[in-house]
Amino acid sequence: MIVLREKVTALNSKEIIQKVMSEERRLLTEKESKDLIKNAGLNVVDTRLATSKEEAIGIGDQFGYPVVVKIASKEVTHKSDAGGVKLGIQSSEELGNAYDEIYASVADKFPKAAIDGVTVQQSARQGVEVIIGMFTDAQFGPVLMFGLGGIFVEVIKDVSFRIVPLAQKDSKRMIREIKGYPLLEGYRGQERVDITILESIVLKLSEFIQQYPEIKEFDLNPIFAYCDGAVVVDARIILNMKDIK
Repeated sequence: MIVLREKVTALNSKEIIQKVMSEERRLLTEKESKDLIKNAGLNVVDTRLATSKEEAIGIGDQFGYPVVVKIASKEVTHKSDAGGVKLGIQSSEELGNAYDEIYASVADKFPKAAIDGVTVQQSARQGVEVIIGMFTDAQFGPVLMFGLGGIFVEVIKDVSFRIVPLAQKDSKRMIREIKGYPLLEGYRGQERVDITILESIVLKLSEFIQQYPEIKEFDLNPIFAYCDGAVVVDARIILNMKDIK
């Protein structure tokens, strides 16, 4: 039987990190990761935790459709493989069915998993997909990565790197040196994205990393970039194992 945990109230960044470390976890949940990134000053797609079908439907109705629903569990790391993700939900009826299907699938594949509920998130309009990541190098310390998201990072690996901390000139060069930069400028009539906003995001993340050295790595992928802004759609954060006693 799946165990339903009580809903956790909103915490600030320091409290989130301390809570995760107290549970001797390295990997933050999607909701925890997004809350941290939002606290860093980035625009994040609104994601809320629901601990019942009725609450999930209420959130969906409040957001307006379509929405995305995902299983929320610290013990189910690969949500899609567990049948724990439903995209493009168009109505409250579909959301209720998705809730039941997600729970049934996870119960079948992970019968002993403890479940916090499901997350319901707004569907963001499509933009140019970019990725910003960070890893900790043994010699140089925190390193930021920027590139085009989707197949570009998976197949072409069109990315650039800079050692933290970054100055404004570093963020400018970092973005402009990828081979796919013309896509950000509006290649062949496509929407040109606001480069200055991407530069600002990179700088905010550089400051965020310095403020929280407990963070070992993260991936923000995708970030949808637009002519008038950008929004983080998904986030994954891992803490330093050495800081977890």
